[in-house]
Amino acid sequence: MATIAFIGLGNMGGPMAGNLVKAGHTVLGFDLAPAALEGAKARGVALAESARAAVAAADMVITMLPSGKHVVGATNGPDGLFAAAKPSTLFIDSSTIDVASARAFHEAAKAAGHASVDAPVSGGVGGAEGATLTFMVGGTDEAFGAAKPILELMGRKIVHCGGAGAGQAAKICNNMILGISMIAVSEAFVLGEKLGLSHQALFDVASTSSGQCWSLTTYCPVPGPVPASPANRAYQPGFAAALMLKDLKLSQEAADVSGAATALGAAATALYTAFAGEGNEGKDFSGIIEWIRTRADET
Repeated sequence: MATIAFIGLGNMGGPMAGNLVKAGHTVLGFDLAPAALEGAKARGVALAESARAAVAAADMVITMLPSGKHVVGATNGPDGLFAAAKPSTLFIDSSTIDVASARAFHEAAKAAGHASVDAPVSGGVGGAEGATLTFMVGGTDEAFGAAKPILELMGRKIVHCGGAGAGQAAKICNNMILGISMIAVSEAFVLGEKLGLSHQALFDVASTSSGQCWSLTTYCPVPGPVPASPANRAYQPGFAAALMLKDLKLSQEAADVSGAATALGAAATALYTAFAGEGNEGKDFSGIIEWIRTRADET
C-alpha cells in the first residue's frame, strides 16, 4: 500500500480520496477550505498541516485544483510541491485546466526529476462517489503505467490519450460535445412541449433512434424519463453550470490558439454564459432547459 498526498478535497476530490482510503492506501490530504477538510476527514483521510507537508511524506501526489494558474503556481518554484517531494515522485493532476498549463506542469515536473500525468475526469460527483469516473490521461507510457492502478481505484474507464496535455485536450473536446448536446436536447424538449408531445413520448422515440446521446439517455433534462437525472431533484448538481461554462471557455481558448472552427461550441459558450450570469451558476448544467423554456415563452 502507498502513501498518497491528495491536494484539493472539494466535491470531486473528497470522495476520490475517500475511495483510495477504502482501497487500503494512506491518504494525506490538504485543502484551503475547512469544510472540505472536515468532509475528507470523515472519509478517513489524514489531514496534513500544509500541501508541502502532505507531499513530503508521500509516494505519489494527486492534485485537483481550480485552474491552470493554481496547478502551475502550486507545483513550481522553490516553495512548490515539486521541490517538497521525494525524488522521482509520480504527480497526477486531475484538475481540468488549459492544455498549455498542463504542458507547463509536465515540463516543470520533468525538470524537477518527477514523473507526471495529466488525468482530468468525467462523471461528476456521482462518479466520484461511486468510483466510476472516466480518466483521460496524458503523459509517457511509463508514467501512465504507474498511474493506472491508482486511477482504477477511483474510476471505471482509464484512457491513455497520448503525450503531455493530451488528457486535457480530450476533456475539453468531450465537454464541448456535452455542452452542445445538452442544449440540443433541451431545445428539442421545449419544442416538443409547444407541439403537444409528452416528455415520455419524445424520450421513448429519441432515446432509441438517431437523436440518442448521453445528455438524453443518462442525464435527461426533464423529470420522469430518467429517474436518476438532476431534473428529478430541482437541478441540484451533478455538474454545476459554472463548471460547464469553465470547460466551454477552455474549449474556445483552445480553438482560438489552434485555429479550429467551433461555431456550435462558441454558441453553447454564449448560452451558458447568459444562463450562469442570471444567477444559475450553482444549478446543474441540465437546468439550462428552464432558461431555454423561459426564452421560448418570451418570444
